[in-house]
Amino acid sequence: MASSYSLSPSFYLNFPTNNNSLAYPFAYSSCWSSCSFNFQPCLSSRIKTTSFRISPRCELASNKSIKNGSLEASVSALQLLKTSGIDRYTKENSSLVVVGINVHTAPVEIREKLSIPEAEWPKSIGSLCALNHIEEAAVLSTCNRMEIYVVALSQKRGVKEVTEWMSKFSGVTVQELCQHLFLLYNEDATRHLFEVSAGLDSLVLGEGQILSQVKQVVKTGQGVEGFDKKISGMFKHAITVGKRVRSETSISTGSVSVSSASVDLALLKLPNKSLTGARVLVVGAGKMGKLVIKHLVAKGIRKMVVINRTEDRVAAIRNELKDVEIVYKPLSEMLSCITEADVIFTCTASESPLLLKEHIQKLPPANPQVGGRRLFIDISVPRNVESCITELDGVCVYNVDDLKEVVETNKEYRLRKAMEAQTIVLEEVKKFEAWKDSLEAVPTIKKLRAYAERIRASELEKCMSKMGDDLPQNKKKAIYDLSMGIVNKLLQGPMQHLRCDGDDRRTQTDMLENVNALNRVFGLDKDISLLEQKIRAKLGKNQSQAS
Repeated sequence: MASSYSLSPSFYLNFPTNNNSLAYPFAYSSCWSSCSFNFQPCLSSRIKTTSFRISPRCELASNKSIKNGSLEASVSALQLLKTSGIDRYTKENSSLVVVGINVHTAPVEIREKLSIPEAEWPKSIGSLCALNHIEEAAVLSTCNRMEIYVVALSQKRGVKEVTEWMSKFSGVTVQELCQHLFLLYNEDATRHLFEVSAGLDSLVLGEGQILSQVKQVVKTGQGVEGFDKKISGMFKHAITVGKRVRSETSISTGSVSVSSASVDLALLKLPNKSLTGARVLVVGAGKMGKLVIKHLVAKGIRKMVVINRTEDRVAAIRNELKDVEIVYKPLSEMLSCITEADVIFTCTASESPLLLKEHIQKLPPANPQVGGRRLFIDISVPRNVESCITELDGVCVYNVDDLKEVVETNKEYRLRKAMEAQTIVLEEVKKFEAWKDSLEAVPTIKKLRAYAERIRASELEKCMSKMGDDLPQNKKKAIYDLSMGIVNKLLQGPMQHLRCDGDDRRTQTDMLENVNALNRVFGLDKDISLLEQKIRAKLGKNQSQAS
């Protein structure tokens, strides 16, 4: 079976048990014993096409095999290089892979456990690239998704290592994690990222904040070892795609973001669908908090209290919105401020809940003017408001997963624009794949030139020794230039056929066939493969660090 799929943009990997399974070679050497997949048709939330969820059954091995650590994994990887499967293993091309969860596959309870703060993205890249079969990596973690993009030296082993890494740092078992993961390879992984950047995979089609978050991945990854050519190139191209989709289609016209949708949700839940007379409190003045404040102002709110750790950001917002009364309060006064508030928006980067059940149950009853219920709109991931607060009378708590009720607005219009955007995405995927394919020729170009240079230098040395030491310098140079000219002329044709401009798919296919042909004809792949060199280097480095 092929290693990548083009079933649809939403191709997710789940692990419930079911019958009518389709076997798939997803062999995990130490942790997952066997998997089989079920194709379940479902309607994509982004465009009107049928997509498929893949649901493999996964059985965990004993804990003993996991406890033995990285040394056993390194030994088994080295042994794999020497087994009967060596030819298939060492000649396997590296793969672009995305392993992740998002708002379409996992509830907020799971997403918040896997969330990685932006400040920890570089550290996570280093940790991922320390895995035996991961060469490059990037992390995209937002309130609606946590996706790991990697260049895997071995596709199956790379996915296994990333999945176990996600389980280890989040505390979610592999078995539970597999129920929510989606997995995409190569061209499908590229297409997915481009759709994400274009806002086509968002809860709100066309929302613009995700493009800023993709840009932040590139900014954070600059200079980080492991955020290298293929991954950084894909994310930079994704930014171009996101900009092009928004400039050439009107998918963002009247678009709502998570922040604006949270304000609209509050309006839906209030009596008379109005914030008039409601006392509003915003906890957090970061990017999300600032957007919430702006959308509240757009809905007619002229007075609100904003809680933040420091006053600087609140003062900056106050200067920007001069006609609005924004009262700053420190975090230490949060509970007293909530006592006097009817609608509370929470949007901080706190990794643990700020509001617990014992805090809220001590509060006085809510204002009868707003229905006698205190509304908490929590758009943070991890969540700022403890979920069990909903058990209390007179309290309603909503999180990012509840915004789906709001985003149905203008959905049909956005779906039409999404179809237009898909055309752009597919064009850009083709361009990126052409560029990525051209990288596959670089090692062959280097080996072919080195091969020709060794022959040229050897034959030139023989010629010079026969000509004697008294040969004039100008004649030596003429002979040297002749040898260089012959080699360059002979290499000109092969080099042209190793380059791909991406104008059509046939050209890319021909280029890859030429790479294989030249490797075979000139014996360029007789030496230890580039993949094997990389794996041996990583294993050696990991073993030296372990000792």
